[in-house]
Amino acid sequence: MKQDSRTVSNIEIVPLCDAIGPMGASLRRPLPETFPGSDALWERLRRETPEVFGPDGEWILRFHCFVLRVPTGPTILVDTGLGPEDSPAASWAPVPGVLPTALADMGLAPEDIDVVVLTHLHSDHVGGAVAKGEPVFPNARHLVQRAELDWLESGGGPVLDDVVRPLGPLLDPVTGETTLAPALKAVPTPGHTPGHQSVVLGDMELVVAGDVVLHPVQLADPSVGYIYDDDAEKAAATRTALLAGLREHDGVLAAPHLPAPFIRVLDAWTSGDKARGDV
Repeated sequence: MKQDSRTVSNIEIVPLCDAIGPMGASLRRPLPETFPGSDALWERLRRETPEVFGPDGEWILRFHCFVLRVPTGPTILVDTGLGPEDSPAASWAPVPGVLPTALADMGLAPEDIDVVVLTHLHSDHVGGAVAKGEPVFPNARHLVQRAELDWLESGGGPVLDDVVRPLGPLLDPVTGETTLAPALKAVPTPGHTPGHQSVVLGDMELVVAGDVVLHPVQLADPSVGYIYDDDAEKAAATRTALLAGLREHDGVLAAPHLPAPFIRVLDAWTSGDKARGDV
């Protein structure tokens, strides 16, 4: 589903909601366990952001992807969502994702995507890159950090076998900061995974930040961890620095799993509107 877009440096950023739902039983844990160090915050968050809680108090995730339209430049897709019923995300997430339909509603065919930026190689961010063993976006350079690819290859698993390998020569490993277009770059933001990257527009005016921030609890306290971070200490440091940079530049956070796709990062989160980050 297409939602309200933003424009930065003449680049339009369009969020597409691929799915909404809780984690499946294979990954779901009580919220204080899922987000270590968060115990004191849940009463406040249930009051200020009720939309992220299910009927039994479980975390309800949004799964957003983002299209970036660059004037006279590439059409860029940041992350590819959950994918079809048999994607690697099927073991825990609400598949299938609706990204293909959402793109079609924008007038975009898969062949129109020039660049796919993969923030990281978790199944809910890459599952939609391949369907029936074939790349979904056949004309796109699929940008991933070399450190992320090395990490995945060292461990193996369904994402490597069912997504990364079928992408073949479309996969483009890079190291460090990468310019995508004027005023647009991909930058490493490690911690959640070793090669996690985010997309920065302008001078920190907007950042598409993957899983640097996963839940409003981490906006209330960036030091709060996440049980599935590869390196919790590094993830917290990355999150703290990124949010501080956004505050300094009055910037907007675009994060796939938050209840709103665009969050203006404020100095204090003291009301419901601020907790939701409405812009």
